[in-house]
Amino acid sequence: MVTFNLADLFEMVCDAVPDREAVVAGERRFTYRTLDERANRLAHHLASAGIGRGHHVGLQLLNGTEYVEGMLACFKIRAVPINVNYRYVEDELRYLFDDADLRAVIVHRQFGERIAKIQPSLELLKHVLVVEDGTDVPVPDGSHPYEAELASSPPTRDFDPRSADDVYCAYTGGTTGMPKGVLWRQEDIFFAGIGGGDPLHAGNVVERPEGLLERIYDVGLCALPTPPFMHVSSHWLVFSMLLSAGKIVIAPGGRFEPATIWRLVGDERVNVLVIVGDAMARPLADELEARATTYETSTLMVVGSGGAVLSPDTKNRLTAVLPNAFIVDGFGSSETGTMGAQPSTAAAGPAQPLRFAPSDHIAVFDENMKRVVPGSGVVGRLARSGHIPLGYYKDPQKTTDTFVEVDGVRYVTPGDFAIVDTDGTIVLRGRGSVSINTGGEKVFPEEVEASLKEHPDVFDVVVVGVPDERWGERVVAVVQPRPARAPTLQELQDFLRARLAGYKVPRDLVIVEKVERQPSAKPDYRWARERAVEALAGGRS
Repeated sequence: MVTFNLADLFEMVCDAVPDREAVVAGERRFTYRTLDERANRLAHHLASAGIGRGHHVGLQLLNGTEYVEGMLACFKIRAVPINVNYRYVEDELRYLFDDADLRAVIVHRQFGERIAKIQPSLELLKHVLVVEDGTDVPVPDGSHPYEAELASSPPTRDFDPRSADDVYCAYTGGTTGMPKGVLWRQEDIFFAGIGGGDPLHAGNVVERPEGLLERIYDVGLCALPTPPFMHVSSHWLVFSMLLSAGKIVIAPGGRFEPATIWRLVGDERVNVLVIVGDAMARPLADELEARATTYETSTLMVVGSGGAVLSPDTKNRLTAVLPNAFIVDGFGSSETGTMGAQPSTAAAGPAQPLRFAPSDHIAVFDENMKRVVPGSGVVGRLARSGHIPLGYYKDPQKTTDTFVEVDGVRYVTPGDFAIVDTDGTIVLRGRGSVSINTGGEKVFPEEVEASLKEHPDVFDVVVVGVPDERWGERVVAVVQPRPARAPTLQELQDFLRARLAGYKVPRDLVIVEKVERQPSAKPDYRWARERAVEALAGGRS
């Protein structure tokens, strides 16, 4: 019987459209049948290595077919794939592998030496599968070649029955602390993060698993996720497409190269392009503006940004070069799934916060855990009920702190703050974990960053708080200028005072050659804070 289990759903779609293309990555063009058989082979190999129900398998991989195969294979044998940040160094990897209780890992060879160095200290990690990538980096002794093991394993589906209660886990690095695993039932993440059978996340969810088959069209949607698959927005998009018989296009090696992205959009007739904020949108706009006649973009319906809100200037530029596409800001997290989206046309004026319509499962609570009164202006904690996670892996205290019960209803409160307009519209303010407390006022960095990006001399920026004897924390802007530009603190302050309250205006400016971001393109607040403290301590800015 088919359940709301991700492997069950995928196999059902495979049987309906076995010869339709499922994934394109460089020279590889896999049909649903081929993808399913490769995932079956990998599942059998993992099972032969002792991996089974509830066991955790790390995916330390760049974007490629192997990442998709790894997730599917784990789900087929009721194991749990764990997204591993491939940029982590040894100490960070040791923490994650230990915290996640990894028993096996699938890794691109270029990252294998790091695993070789930490494996002796990891009691549970016994099995390493290596995906060749053209490098000659040393790998752990006793590791197994990925393609050879697939070739020697059967392609058949002879797996035990599965359940909608099988676990899906997303490790979230957050912005300030060590990564933690968010545990979901697969049925819950199907509806909360993967769209519930609606690949465009418009709320048109299925009521039963077989409902997916009724939505298979002659020509499925085609999507190109640009963030790393270790970022939930990317692999949620992958499963949204696969469970609607669509096609996933993967940039070669998972690299973000604007010219390559636009070429793939035209060659593969991409309908949905997913990016992360201005860090990706601006280079894409630069390339399209410079070589508009080079690329064919008429099939593009949606450009969706998750993890970072697009600035008005960037929205204007994308709208100008992609007049037939919707530019959409999405909002969600590993703890909530997809919570809302804000379609955008050409924008004007100062940057505006993300707004999305209310729903029966989304609430904003004040400090007394009472619902914020619409129009009151009270900043409260954003919460979601319904399809939500089970909790955090091996962290009961964080689970208790994040998951609350109000009037008999269980909610997740991941740390985002919002207000509620008179009409009930939810207006996002920012994440509490990176908010800055200055002189008794709370400053949300995202708001200041969005306004600073409107300045013509600013290419990228991260705003942080550093310790201050008088104010508690002082607001600091870490800015990457545009080429041949040199904005001053006074110029930026004057620019912001017409847009923001005075206490939100940065008191210091740190100029950097390049703003460092996480692999997902989200701001790296830890790096920015360290850089700001170092620069200000040395009297440099």
